[in-house]
Amino acid sequence: MALASAVFLGVYDVAKKAALKRNGVYPILLVATALSALLISPFLTWGTGADHLRLIFKAVLVTTSWVSGMIALQLLPITTVSTFKTSRPMFVVVFSIVLFGERLNWMQWIGVAAVLVALWLLSVNSEREGISFKGNRGFWALLLSVFSGVASALWDKHIMSGLQPLFVQSWTNIYITLMLAAIILLRSLRGQKEAFKWDWTLVLIAVLITAADMLYFFSLKEDGSMLSVVSLIRRSAVIITFALGAILFKEKRIAQKAGVLLLMLAGVVLLMLGSV
Repeated sequence: MALASAVFLGVYDVAKKAALKRNGVYPILLVATALSALLISPFLTWGTGADHLRLIFKAVLVTTSWVSGMIALQLLPITTVSTFKTSRPMFVVVFSIVLFGERLNWMQWIGVAAVLVALWLLSVNSEREGISFKGNRGFWALLLSVFSGVASALWDKHIMSGLQPLFVQSWTNIYITLMLAAIILLRSLRGQKEAFKWDWTLVLIAVLITAADMLYFFSLKEDGSMLSVVSLIRRSAVIITFALGAILFKEKRIAQKAGVLLLMLAGVVLLMLGSV
């Protein structure tokens, strides 16, 4: 299920990049999430107030990750964004050290070093491509997307022990839709209204994220499932995103970025193997 989720997620990222050619960040996310909420609505069930508070917090994390991730996709090449997002499992490890006092073994330290070197090489390649991470708004948006995504993944594992997957997915989509609608309304009142043009890619985006999330939540719910393993498999979506992005958008320095991607994936695999 995690592997199938990764396939859908990889195509989903490419579809989002294509949709950005015709619409702004917020309209795309609002319409796609509303459609996703509609698709999953037959599975709506009631829960306790505490359950809904947990899902509202999750919706805040997901909305932050999605909006910042879309801004990054808008401002940076998709091959750069997808490569950088592969580093997410490393940040999970870093936060575990800071928050829970965990210690790394030699294999995990090599993995962290590989990911850090890969991130440095990615920044060097980006500068040669004319993109400076230091002063680029897209890079800071990408960093926010990764961190909020890490927080969301940790929160998912925490809440899935007591909640059903379809309950989590259906209500989270509703709360995200309401939050995005509120953001768009506030932006419109401030004179920051974005034009919207219907695009059938939005339906594709909704179907892909609905399928990807459903499979992801069910995989987390399985007895004995480990967040580290599920996260690693889901991160393999970057391979699909990278390959399709390189072909469809004809971006620069693909060979160099592919090398960086392989180094980063090797580091992530070492991190996961060291935790088994």
